[in-house]
Amino acid sequence: MYKRILLKISGEALAGEHGVGIDPKRVDDVVNQLVTLHNNGLQIGIVVGGGNFWRGRQGTHMDRTTADHMGMLATVMNALALQDAIEAKNISTRVQTAISINQIAEPYILRKALKHFDKGRIVIFACGTGNPYFSTDSGAALRAAEIKADVLLMAKNIDGVYDKDPNKFKDAHKYDRITYMDVINQGLSVMDLTSITMCKENNIPIIAFGLNIPNSLVDAAMGEKIGTLIS
Repeated sequence: MYKRILLKISGEALAGEHGVGIDPKRVDDVVNQLVTLHNNGLQIGIVVGGGNFWRGRQGTHMDRTTADHMGMLATVMNALALQDAIEAKNISTRVQTAISINQIAEPYILRKALKHFDKGRIVIFACGTGNPYFSTDSGAALRAAEIKADVLLMAKNIDGVYDKDPNKFKDAHKYDRITYMDVINQGLSVMDLTSITMCKENNIPIIAFGLNIPNSLVDAAMGEKIGTLIS
């Protein structure tokens, strides 16, 4: 259904049931699905979070800019782990970072990223937007707009968008489809306001789905009914 996708993976999703660190089984499952999509001709960009190691808002005792920069570095660790696992499957991959770490990754350059797609490489974008006070969700929305992705896939630990936290409320209702404005007006916690607004302004559909569901990434990228469609 799509030619080019932007996948946003939260750090917590990579941690699996452990909640912290990297779960090798979860990473292997994600990578196997990425291989399937790559072999079907999809161009794949990935933005990865860092919450399994550090989130900027944890640094309540420190300067916000410093705390956010620490979070950016956490995304680099996840990006390198994904790159290593993908290249173990013999698929060429590039990590591009929004802050310069030239010894281990390329700086983010849009034209280079597009050339990587043309050459069949998977591109992993780390460090969010490279600016403090912006989440990695904002980084995902920005990169999706820049690379002209057909869809933004939000891989989370919850299988879609609910009207309230399904972990706390048994009567939480899951949406199959919802509009950008409904997400904004109801204050639903799928993405922050900056991110959802950017997707709305650039007409980028979003599919929020649970990464713990078998084959969910392939199903979402292939246009199967899964999770919640925001458009």
